[in-house]
Amino acid sequence: SLPAPSLPPSLLHPCPTEFGNVSLLNFSDMTRSSTAAGHAILAIGSLFIIFAALGGHSVEAAAGTMGSVKLPTNLRIKSSPGPSLAFSNLNLRGGQADNTVVDAADQGAKDQAIRVGFKKTGKDLATPQYMPWHQIPDQNWKTKDGCEVVKWDQGLESCKGGLQYRYSKYKELKQRIIDVEGSLENFAESYKRYGVYRSTDPNKPGVYGREWAPGATYMALFGDFNNWDRGQYPYTKDEFGIWTVFIPDKDGQCIIPHDSRYKLAMTVATGEETTRIPAWAGYCVQAPKGAPTHPNYDSVWWNPPQKYEFQYELPVTPRSLRIYEAHVGMSSDGEPNINTYDLFRERILPRIKRLGYNAIQFMAIQEHPYYASFGYHIANLFAASSRCGDPDSLKRLIDEAHAMGMSVLLDVVHSHAAKNVIDGINHFDGTPHQYFHEGPEGYHSLWDSRIFNYSSWEVLRFLLSNIRWWLEEYKFDGFRFDGVTSILYKHHGIGHCFVNGYGEYFGLGTDMDACVYLMLANDLIHTIRPGAISIAEDVSGMPTLCRPVHEGGFGFDYRLAMAAPDMWIKLLKEFTDDQWEMGNIVHTLTNRRYKEKVVCYAESHDQALVGDKTIAFWLMDKEMYDGMSLLTPANQIVDRGIAMHKVIRMITMALGGEGYLTFMGNEFGHPEWIDFPRLGNDWSYHHARRQWHLADQTHLRYIHLNNFDAAMHGLEEAYPFLHEGAHEFVSLKNEGDKLIVAEKGQLLFVFNFHPCNSYQSYRVGTFWAGKYKIVLDSDWAEFGGHERNDRNTEFFSVPDHWCGRPNYLEIYSPSRTVQVFARADA
Repeated sequence: SLPAPSLPPSLLHPCPTEFGNVSLLNFSDMTRSSTAAGHAILAIGSLFIIFAALGGHSVEAAAGTMGSVKLPTNLRIKSSPGPSLAFSNLNLRGGQADNTVVDAADQGAKDQAIRVGFKKTGKDLATPQYMPWHQIPDQNWKTKDGCEVVKWDQGLESCKGGLQYRYSKYKELKQRIIDVEGSLENFAESYKRYGVYRSTDPNKPGVYGREWAPGATYMALFGDFNNWDRGQYPYTKDEFGIWTVFIPDKDGQCIIPHDSRYKLAMTVATGEETTRIPAWAGYCVQAPKGAPTHPNYDSVWWNPPQKYEFQYELPVTPRSLRIYEAHVGMSSDGEPNINTYDLFRERILPRIKRLGYNAIQFMAIQEHPYYASFGYHIANLFAASSRCGDPDSLKRLIDEAHAMGMSVLLDVVHSHAAKNVIDGINHFDGTPHQYFHEGPEGYHSLWDSRIFNYSSWEVLRFLLSNIRWWLEEYKFDGFRFDGVTSILYKHHGIGHCFVNGYGEYFGLGTDMDACVYLMLANDLIHTIRPGAISIAEDVSGMPTLCRPVHEGGFGFDYRLAMAAPDMWIKLLKEFTDDQWEMGNIVHTLTNRRYKEKVVCYAESHDQALVGDKTIAFWLMDKEMYDGMSLLTPANQIVDRGIAMHKVIRMITMALGGEGYLTFMGNEFGHPEWIDFPRLGNDWSYHHARRQWHLADQTHLRYIHLNNFDAAMHGLEEAYPFLHEGAHEFVSLKNEGDKLIVAEKGQLLFVFNFHPCNSYQSYRVGTFWAGKYKIVLDSDWAEFGGHERNDRNTEFFSVPDHWCGRPNYLEIYSPSRTVQVFARADA
């Protein structure tokens, strides 16, 4: 067995303070080995399974290095026996024996076993059905006035005029779309009629081309297929600025070979003869070195002989949303390269499923020429990033996620677009105002990008069709809308704090055309894909953002709780542990609008970028290089870091809202930061990767954080507490003791943030009477804890009022831990 952990003196000898009848303990019980086999969490429905004691096994750890830690080639770590209560999503290692090196065939069988979807052929896939927790569009939208949202917030009473005006503009525009295009859904199906695409008419086989470019004076289709002849296939222009061409098949074959390059030859409004990528292009690839268009992008004709057919039915989007935010390109395991959709599917997807997440949110999918933009300077809205593979490989990835029962969300960027001209849509027809506002209104001063003109009919066609394209062509299950604050306001939120009342949301600074676009987009999303998820990234706190459109809201399902990560970083940067205010933590996590769902997170990709630090790095900094080995005792910095990392994430999930999110790698405390290859780092990929092996090594403490993350999801699966309407009550925010006690769902959470004090016989109030057990404890050995509580202890409530609750328990609460209690007799 490994040696017992070295404990800070402050933990061994706490100050001799008494709080009523609760005295502080001496911590001699903390000297147990952190490698004692223990307790993990297993969710099969909501059943707990107790299995036999585990012990006597050995773990073979592969040779390798992490920072300055050198691993011996024949390391054997022996685990101690102990009882285990586990969730099936938790592959327990680091506290219990398991093989580090897994046979490929065996792992393949395990990955196959986690597929839960129903496999059918493409045309047989069932249409998802609305569930009670899904947002359902109201067919009686014409009879509404947009003021139904006032019932959830009486403060909006004075804003009825603004609500009515906004909803009237939505009704007016939707009715115009219906009158002209037949329906909103048909309007958004324009992706089948624009761009360059195959004819579906068996009597007229060939290739159609259609583009909107009112300022252009000439357009032709050319490419590899005709030796880049600018004059062979010209388009014709109508009075609306729509250009069209038809190229019939030749000898029964498509004139454009599959996987060949093509572009538009154009004479734009300025008189310049140039080239453009079709605005609706579905696949774009950077021209190879030596090609005349390098380093720009070309559109590629993707028309494989065998069209990919999705094999698995779309999952029912979850009631309790637990999102894994991922970037495919930077998910490679240590290799200095860009990862692929196929390798992510094979290597990373099973890992996410085993952790217990039920949704994946993919960043950087829409094509972006500049990799270091993190996928937010989009040039080609309909094209999936070719850096990671072809369109079919992305479809295989999404299909496999569905097979595992996970919903897949796209981080969609409709708030702005890249300024690229040759390989983007900026100045597409030679004018600055085709897709974007003209003048300063059309530029985002902080992002150096272009702002869409949401009042333009053809821009609405373009953006709404883009939504439908990703839902239908790739089977995404919803979206995280980037930069919603920028969309909502003419000032884009720059220099505004939104602290002066509701007038800031309904004043002249609000972009009404953009607001109506978002309402139409969410109306469309929930109409064509029952259960589709729509999440808003908004820092302004716009009221009604997450209420249905027919009530007068914007129609989003969730908003991101962006104040929470800011709070955690501020606490870690500016305050010592004993200065943390429990009331501030609770207020920040629970301060959300009534009846508007929230996805909360301790950190996302933003906190991991170069120039900032992840929570793990703020906690442990350089100790993450040489202090994470279990071969040596944990020092005070690492011991604190491991403990606080777990408590922060658990309280964020428990109190932060109706959904939870983490960015890939942060769940196990991935060291260092994210920095994409760029001139400033000599185009290095060193920090644009994920070192997954750290979470798998049984001799490194990263595995403890990985285990705890899986346990949190297993806990929520067994005792659902994230869903809307779950019981929630915070009964204690004790600034002296640094304790927070809260009820969420059917669970009782006790968070002890104190840096040195643990409490015996500490009273915690509870609503429910009965017998309790600990179902999760961050102090368990498999999570890098010190096993300061007996796992088998039963707690019996006392029917006496305490902290506003009708019952109380007496517990032992170790410092820097979270304990979760559930009724054992329920």
